[in-house]
Amino acid sequence: MSLLLTDPKLRLKTSSWTAAALLAAGAWLFPCAAGAGERLYSNDFEKSEIGKLPPDFTVLDGAFAVQTEGGNKFIELPGAPLDSFGLLFGPSLAGDADVTVRCFGTKTGRKYPTFGVSLNGAGGYRLQVSPAKKALEIYKGDEPKVSVPFNWESGSWTKLRLRVKKSGPGMIAEGKAWQDGTPEPSDWAVKFTDTESAPGGKAGIWGSPFSGTPIRFDDLGIEKDS
Repeated sequence: MSLLLTDPKLRLKTSSWTAAALLAAGAWLFPCAAGAGERLYSNDFEKSEIGKLPPDFTVLDGAFAVQTEGGNKFIELPGAPLDSFGLLFGPSLAGDADVTVRCFGTKTGRKYPTFGVSLNGAGGYRLQVSPAKKALEIYKGDEPKVSVPFNWESGSWTKLRLRVKKSGPGMIAEGKAWQDGTPEPSDWAVKFTDTESAPGGKAGIWGSPFSGTPIRFDDLGIEKDS
């Protein structure tokens, strides 16, 4: 042990081994980092003031506010009134971007919430979980475009990921959703090919608390699609 501490060459070699081990551990712990695009925005709300919103958020409608439970902070949309609400965040983008979010909601009897995430502004592309339909959908503005079956679990966190990229004169929007704590699916679950382009705009989160219970959003992230 004393030789390792006193020999400069061995100290350098030991440091190299340590760095390699740390890099290997990082690659194992954070596999999504490999090949990921440029990170443009992230927010887990841990530094945000409870009862308010970060100053860069633009509320279109709804009493969104940062709340906390069990030591975790998140944005919460109250369970009333029963309507559809949304807010915008992050930089304005025209496409070739990827947005992620974690969402939480609960059902009440046969009443279900809906929630989603979007890119390209309020009239852009939205990936929405619609539990009453047992569906994962892509909207353009308020118009549903594509739907695939999806089984949502009440009272658990669900991760959503939406990617929008330019394709000739139009756009392609792809989405996936999966239960938090399970591996991200390798394939996109739903895809919409738009022959027309969409105007640029900010990302957004959306919720309709039709079950009468709050909807929560956490871990927002935006990347430039590589």
